[in-house]
Amino acid sequence: MDKIYIKIVVLLLFLMGEVAAQTVNIGDLSIAPNTQFVTLFDFNNTATGDFLNDGNCIVYANFKNDGLTTYSNSSNGKTFFIGLQQQLIEGTQISHFQNIVFDNKTSLIPIHLATTIAIGNQAEFNTGIVDAASFNGKMIFNENAFHSNVSDLSFVDGKVEKIGSEIFEFPVGDNVFFRPSYNGTGTNSSNAYTTQYFHENTGSLHPYTNKEDTILSTDEVEYWSVIQEQGSEKIVLSITLDTNTTPSLFFSETAETELAIVRWDDIQSKWINEKGIVSDASVGESYSKLITAQVSGYGLFTIALVKKVPVVESDLIIYNALSLNADGVNDRFYIKGIDKYPDNRVEIYNRWGIRVFAANSYNESDVMFRGYSDGRTTIDRGEGLPAGTYFYILKYNTGSRMIEKSGYLYINKQ
Repeated sequence: MDKIYIKIVVLLLFLMGEVAAQTVNIGDLSIAPNTQFVTLFDFNNTATGDFLNDGNCIVYANFKNDGLTTYSNSSNGKTFFIGLQQQLIEGTQISHFQNIVFDNKTSLIPIHLATTIAIGNQAEFNTGIVDAASFNGKMIFNENAFHSNVSDLSFVDGKVEKIGSEIFEFPVGDNVFFRPSYNGTGTNSSNAYTTQYFHENTGSLHPYTNKEDTILSTDEVEYWSVIQEQGSEKIVLSITLDTNTTPSLFFSETAETELAIVRWDDIQSKWINEKGIVSDASVGESYSKLITAQVSGYGLFTIALVKKVPVVESDLIIYNALSLNADGVNDRFYIKGIDKYPDNRVEIYNRWGIRVFAANSYNESDVMFRGYSDGRTTIDRGEGLPAGTYFYILKYNTGSRMIEKSGYLYINKQ
């Protein structure tokens, strides 16, 4: 087994007659690959400390970083927060973890995050909710970073930032409720968005009575904050409905109403209707429904029942179902009549807000969506996109005005 090269001291602090020990790094602490470093005591990486973890670091107590905590890009360094007690993660400097595991069973909310930590590869949420909201903490997922095992038993109660342009589920919730949101982060790898979920009223600064006329009833017990930290692109946002937190009213659409995402607009000082397409949860997902819309700004979002938009008379016929079973029938997204309006654009997104197709001058012959992604996706292009509900946006110029239509598109592979 490789050696660990360290320069640390273990301090015994005599406090009120009791002995309290902590591991303090004042120099270089390097954990080599295939090496395990365990600290039963509070770990303190001081301002002069450089902590490089390319192996396995197991932390059973508190973790403080005032220096450099990082890893080498060629390693699989992993840091475990394992419960013998509630654990505080703090410090004046950002802690960079390549892989991190939360597995603390001492209480329902055992991890207190009072600093910023950045994940380079993977965060495993096994057991224990990470409370960042109460301690002004933040978890950042760098480009290509992801997470696993998120549930009501383990998520981030507080701010989560995502950098990059790949598919991402924000692992956010509040109290004991995991309530994720999704948004495509655009096409630029430097784009960054911060999201937080609140199971509470938005307060007097955002009165629900200030709203567009189309909004009938607003979900007043939960909301999401979505902030664009870097970038200038509009996003397609997906937020979740859950019977544990979302009022029953919003599971009962009528012939005159439909669900929509609404956003508080600071300039107009009112809630505005961002519209949306609703899809049911798939097997294994932690929520009941998902609603997706391309939103026009950022800030506070929630769910609302709105007046159903009347169908605008059009000479276009949109066929919103594809059957990818190789029989040559209904194997493309067909918009009858679009050839009359060559100044057009079609964009298609999956239910998590990731764009899978975009084209200008969409037509009835060659520039068409056939169920294969031309965007970033982990799906094998040869296999086509998976069956399910997608979201389209069509914009076309009639010569006198620009018309925009949106709706759902269903892909069936049988």
